[in-house]
Amino acid sequence: NTRFLLEIILKMSSNYLIHELVKSDEPFLYEMLYQALYVPEGGIPYERNIIENPELAKYVKDWGKEHDFGLISVKEENDQKIGAIWIRLLIGQEKGYGYINNTTPELTFALLPEYRNQGLGTQLLQQFLDQLVQKGYVSISLSVDPESHACRLYRRFGFEDTGIISGTSMTMLKTFK
Repeated sequence: NTRFLLEIILKMSSNYLIHELVKSDEPFLYEMLYQALYVPEGGIPYERNIIENPELAKYVKDWGKEHDFGLISVKEENDQKIGAIWIRLLIGQEKGYGYINNTTPELTFALLPEYRNQGLGTQLLQQFLDQLVQKGYVSISLSVDPESHACRLYRRFGFEDTGIISGTSMTMLKTFK
């Protein structure tokens, strides 16, 4: 029943707050960067220090640059951070895995594992995309492993496969009308 599902999501949303990322959220962004790394079911998780690799750290390091924008979700009752979604414009030698062009920022998105599959990610992504439209963004891109469950979520929100492959990941693009 769609109405029942909507009521559950609305009820859950009252227990969580979403606000804009600030510089002091950078340590949590590193945790979310780690959580965003796809590990196949039954696979061995990456070592935590992988996020110190410059190829990954550039998605977070020195958060608060001119084109940085993101949202964070926190539990209302205790201010526990549970997830974040952000974009960063990575160009030139800083190009990321989801690079499209010098005007399309790349998206990074994750929730702590215990908060996944509850509709919270859908809600956070919707809020974020609404904010990007209001801010006048034309497009955003991302890199995702085709085996990741996140692919379905991104497709539901209008992200399309670009045909660009980087390692085991594909680049997806969302264009705002």
